[in-house]
Amino acid sequence: MISVVVPSYNEEKNIAACLASLSDQTIGRDEYEIIVVDGNSKDRTREIAAQYADMVFIQTSRKVGGARNDGARKAKGEILATTDADSIIPRDWLEVIRDGFSRDPQIVQLYGPVDPLEGGLKNHLFLAFANNFSRIGYHTRLFYYTLGCNTAFRMDAFMKAGMYACIDAGDDLEIPRRMIKQGKIRFDNRMRTFFSMRRYEQFGTIKSLYEWYYVVAKGGECENVSYTHKEYK
Repeated sequence: MISVVVPSYNEEKNIAACLASLSDQTIGRDEYEIIVVDGNSKDRTREIAAQYADMVFIQTSRKVGGARNDGARKAKGEILATTDADSIIPRDWLEVIRDGFSRDPQIVQLYGPVDPLEGGLKNHLFLAFANNFSRIGYHTRLFYYTLGCNTAFRMDAFMKAGMYACIDAGDDLEIPRRMIKQGKIRFDNRMRTFFSMRRYEQFGTIKSLYEWYYVVAKGGECENVSYTHKEYK
């Protein structure tokens, strides 16, 4: 059993497409569950999510990392997969995850590249750079540039590692530092998701990146930049 946890906050325009793609996977629907953990949305997010998900509830922990942790605590699966409510998931995503963990019992975390959901040369170039940066980190073993929209864990190792940090930014970059102590981390190029660039387009790529790195440099906690107030309050 794979448990897919999807944090959400005011995503009524996007979550149906995300959950529809998750509901149409190459593995059987009885082999996975979909859990939506909502940050007390003010729109119809939970109502729409209930049409697809096995479980929908309001988060009690802080930030997006806390939402993922809340979902993991209620999950039934031996594998935990995480994605975002505005992502679109290829049909073989869960099959790739299932087979990746089955091939090597020492693997505790899987992650892969992301493709832009929106068009445009700038979006493709930006994510091509990010994906290559991630590959360099993995192959040199200097760092693991994982993303919460496209990551999976062996559940027992995830719990032993202490789950996600409940911080403003960088929780998905921080957790592999602890997961590597539990076993192997693997980058799988076949494990892909379509990542929404809408926030980068809305706030500007340079500004968004600067604020993200600024918050991460502060240890993931910073209330003085707009980045920290966009969602999952």
